[in-house]
Amino acid sequence: MLSVRASEIGEIRGKLVLDFGSGAGRHAFWAVTQGAEVVAVDIAFTEIETVPEFFSALVAEDPRCGYGCAVQASGLELPFAAGIFDIVIASEVFEHIPDDKGAMREIYRILRPGGMLCVTVPRFVPEALYWAVSSEYHNVPGGHIRIYRRSQVFSLASTAGLRIIASHHAHAFHTPYWLIRCLVGVSNTRSKLFQGYHRFLVWEITRKPKWTGLAERLLNPLAGKSLVFYARKEAGGHGQNL
Repeated sequence: MLSVRASEIGEIRGKLVLDFGSGAGRHAFWAVTQGAEVVAVDIAFTEIETVPEFFSALVAEDPRCGYGCAVQASGLELPFAAGIFDIVIASEVFEHIPDDKGAMREIYRILRPGGMLCVTVPRFVPEALYWAVSSEYHNVPGGHIRIYRRSQVFSLASTAGLRIIASHHAHAFHTPYWLIRCLVGVSNTRSKLFQGYHRFLVWEITRKPKWTGLAERLLNPLAGKSLVFYARKEAGGHGQNL
């Protein structure tokens, strides 16, 4: 389930891609299947422990795949040389990082001139609603520590020197899912309402019928759970919001 759009990123075969705060690696795996050379990095070893096995399985299944590896590291001190990555994807990460400005500066450092950053964060309105309904939703170790307005997260990137080039919303079907979880109790998996909607989501993600894909694309501008934006590192100067 991708949050970024391949059409916005463009051709990535042969490019060096960093999945920043990769977790289990969903964007990293997608990039490998597109022929990219991918590094999945996360501060928690338990998140990336099985990622290399999946990389190996993908390459064994399709020799057209790229190459992938996993690295445990802090997003504030990445063990990479400056200016080496063509693309950095940071999906649902910045809302967890206390020093988000430091993390964005570090991403700017390791991006090559002309390189692209793809960021997704929870959208302000649904996220604020979840916080209001349930403290359990965010008040957990490693949970969300802030809610971004669009202007704030754009400013985070542009202040670091990146130019915003495109944005959109994603995952409209997940907006009611998390509202249901907040209403019935985030850890309450026995709720009939939760179970019913969860079955629908699993069916939609695995089957991918055309009509649900179209419906979600139509709903995303109004009800998308995530804000997604794309920014480019230019040679010299600071980016400006577009």
